[in-house]
Amino acid sequence: MFENEEPESTAAILTPKAARTRAGIRDAALRSFRENGFDATTMRKVAADAGVSIGNAYYYFPTKTHLVQELYVEVQEAHRAAALPLLAGEADLVERLGIVFRTGLEQLRSFHAYAPGFLTVMIAPESPLNPLSSESGPARDITVGLFREAVDGAKNPLPPEFATRMPHALWLGYLLLGLYWSYDRSAGQKRTGTLLDQSLKLLKLGLPLTRMPLVRGPLRSLLDLVTQVGE
Repeated sequence: MFENEEPESTAAILTPKAARTRAGIRDAALRSFRENGFDATTMRKVAADAGVSIGNAYYYFPTKTHLVQELYVEVQEAHRAAALPLLAGEADLVERLGIVFRTGLEQLRSFHAYAPGFLTVMIAPESPLNPLSSESGPARDITVGLFREAVDGAKNPLPPEFATRMPHALWLGYLLLGLYWSYDRSAGQKRTGTLLDQSLKLLKLGLPLTRMPLVRGPLRSLLDLVTQVGE
């Protein structure tokens, strides 16, 4: 439907016409990522599916990487939309954390068959698709914010010095769980579910340590080290 449209100027990028064009390209790309995976999604295919020229597609999204960043944000926005109503009905801290982990994995379900293809480009330290990169910041902030919501809204709150440190540490744990999930070939990724359940049980047993004077200092130091990785 956009076959005859010429690229708009950068200053006009948010005009209705430009927004429709960009949205059409974005939607075609996200649909292809879900149906075909990362490797089989090309800019030429995206342009054809969106009904625009290849030059127009490159105008709005200079590389496939830019389109994947759109996917990151969309998935995490869906994660937030799924998690927040459930968090509103749960007060226990560990149960709230379980909600964030489980709803996050559920949003990834349709990508499981193609996960290794995405991981190949995500793992490289210099890749803008690396979850720790500045380019991935918007999606990362959504997930960290969800963990912060889970921690801060619990009826059994953590001591303040732990409550401020935990969200980034939990986000890193979520990344590791996602990595395990990506290679989990058990039916419905049952092994990942078991790993998460057992980890949450251990966390519940360990949380009282945050209130014990003898171990609070070392635990804070450990979380500080973890947080440095996640920032």
